[in-house]
Formats: sequence, structure tokens, C-alpha cells
Amino acid sequence: MNLRFIVPAIVAGLLLNAAPASACPFCSPTGTTLTGEVAQADFILFGTLSNATRDKSDPGSQKGTTELSIELVIKPHDLIKGKKSITIPRYVPPDGKSAKHLIFFNIFNGQLDAYRGEAVPADSKLPEYLKGAMEVKQKDIITRLRYFFDYLEDPDIVVSSDAYSEFGYAEYKEVREIGSKLPPAVLLRWLKDANTRGSRFGLYGLLLGHCGKPEDAKAIRALLDDKDKAYTSGLDGVVAGYILLDPKAGWEYLIGLLKDKTKDFPVKYAALKTIRFFREFRPDVIPPADTLAAIKMLIEDADIADMPIEDMRKWKLWEETPTVLALAAKESHGGTPIIARAILKFAIAASWADPKNTAAAEYVVAAKKKDPKRVQFLEEVLKDEQKPPTPPAGTVKKDPPKAGG
Repeated sequence: MNLRFIVPAIVAGLLLNAAPASACPFCSPTGTTLTGEVAQADFILFGTLSNATRDKSDPGSQKGTTELSIELVIKPHDLIKGKKSITIPRYVPPDGKSAKHLIFFNIFNGQLDAYRGEAVPADSKLPEYLKGAMEVKQKDIITRLRYFFDYLEDPDIVVSSDAYSEFGYAEYKEVREIGSKLPPAVLLRWLKDANTRGSRFGLYGLLLGHCGKPEDAKAIRALLDDKDKAYTSGLDGVVAGYILLDPKAGWEYLIGLLKDKTKDFPVKYAALKTIRFFREFRPDVIPPADTLAAIKMLIEDADIADMPIEDMRKWKLWEETPTVLALAAKESHGGTPIIARAILKFAIAASWADPKNTAAAEYVVAAKKKDPKRVQFLEEVLKDEQKPPTPPAGTVKKDPPKAGG
């Protein structure tokens, strides 16, 4: 039994929160990063456990004590200043495997609470990594990301997963800036490596797109064309990297994916995410007219149509109302509830945004005659989406400035 006495593991404990909308476009970070956890702990120690003693009055519980020989203080506190060891108020028997432990402590009502622990292999870089992460915590984001880059493929999954999350929570403008400063050969090697986790390909492809050379575009294309290499995850970021390095050839490749009717849904969805990226973040590379043309190709595919229709609504492309409403006449679209819902939401939003949009207004009126409750429900959904976020408790609401003030 190891010291995972509150949560199964640091990684499992982090799989909670989704990334914010402005985060890295092709990353899927989860939970709180370790530097975030550091901020919450009163102190953090690394060392060896010994002398585990169970409380005899409650032999079935973890009540008892265990000694921790302190080898490294990750986060200091006056309580452990100058100490070589500390007694943990918990029974943690040795498991015969784990040589070292990293332990997070809080002091609650004067009591010591070892609330989180992680068994660490003797050769793990976790203590070194965490100590370094704390040292760069107050530095600029580019310095911090450059530090975490060196640990993205660390063999310790706790370390590499945390480094990946640090990139995942960074905004695209920050990922773009650090990307231009990274070694393309390393990123290309990771993309080629069969041992690289699929969840990383999107990030690595995107980063390579910002630091690579023309020949790297050809290398990415060779990987995309390699049938044995087929990316099951991260295709979006790899294609985006290809387009960034060679916009003409890369965009032609993406359009080829859209035209290929044999492609499965994951490929179509990856293509959609790539289109979103260039429309929302890099219209300087792919003009809006081209991303719109690609989106209009996707809405014809009933397998994924609801998603690009929702994108068109969020992008407020009300001039495309005739194109969207025409889809309702298709049995493949109008007869599919999830697509019909997306079309109706677009029509409602378009009628609200432009009183002169008679086509959208008439579509909504007709829908109300068929199913008024459905329309009312979707109107409420859209109203909720448009509501400004609720200010934090205690925030003083300020009156708008007076004219001329």
C-alpha cells in the first residue's frame, strides 16, 4: 500500500476541470496543475517513510503515525524549519515497492493534515520538476512554458501530464509565442515516435507549425500519408501545423479530407476543429472566405452537420440564413432531430439579430405553429447563452457613466 491515502493518485485527482475556451486549441488539459496545488498546500515534503504504527484502538482504520525522513523541502514552512523528520498522523504501511514519497500538508485548526501523497520511484524527476516549477512560477509565461517543454515526454506520467496541462491552460497567443522559440527537430521526433501518447500529437503539431521550416511541412505530410501511422488523436493540431508551414498544400489536404466520404466521424471532427482554429485565431493564414467555404461543405454532411451549423450561429453568419434553412428540406437533415434543432436555433438567433431577416422570422413562426413548447425552450436556451456572467458575491454594481461624463 502506498501513500495515495486521500486520492488514488495525483493524476486521477486532477481529472476534474475542463480547459477554458481561450486555452490551447488542440489540447485537453484536466484538473489543477501541480503549481496550482502548491499554492493550496501549507508545505510540501519529499522523503522516506518508516516506523508505521497503527492505532491499536481502531485496527481497521488508517489511524496511527508514520515517520517521514525529510530529504527535500519542496515548499517550506516555519513548522518544519531545521527538522530532519516529521511525524505524520496517519498509518501508512510500506508497500515494498515505493522508495520515496511526495507529501502535501495543510495545517487545519492547529492540526497537521497530510492530505495528499504520491509514491515516487527512486529515479523520478518529480521533486526536481516541482521545485523548478515553483521557481519559475512568478516569471513570465514564456519562461514558464519553456521550462515545462523539457518535461513533456518525461517517463514519469505524473510529471509529463502536468507539463502538458501547463501548455493546455495557456492561451493560444502564448503557445504561438513559445512555439516560435522551440526546437523543431525535437517536436518532429516526438510526432514520429510510436511511443508518444496520442493526446500529445495535437499540441506537438501546432508547436511545430510555429517553429518549423518548409522541409518540416513535407515531413508532416509524409506522416499524414503514412497508413501505418494514422493519427487516431491529435489529427487537428497536426493538420493545423501543416497548414501553418505550407498554407496552400496544407489547406488542399484539409479540403481533401472533407471531400472524402469514406472518412469516419473523428476525422471530420478533427477537420472541423482545424477550420475553427483558422477562422477564430489565424484568419491571416486562411482567409475567412475559405474557412466559410469549408464549413459550408461540412454542413452538407449529416454525420456532423449540427456542429458547423452551431459554429455559424456563434460566428453570427446571418447572411448565410438561406443556406442553413435550405438544409431543413433535406430528409437527412430536417429529419434528424439534433440537426433540426441546430437549424432552428440558428433561425431564432438570426431573427433576433436582424429584424429584416424575414426568412428566419418566418421559419420560426412556422416552427411555433408545429411545436410552440420546443421553440420556447430553445429561445430560453439562447437567452441563457447571451446572459452576461454573474459577478462574484460582494461585487458593487456601478451605474453606467452619464452622458458627457
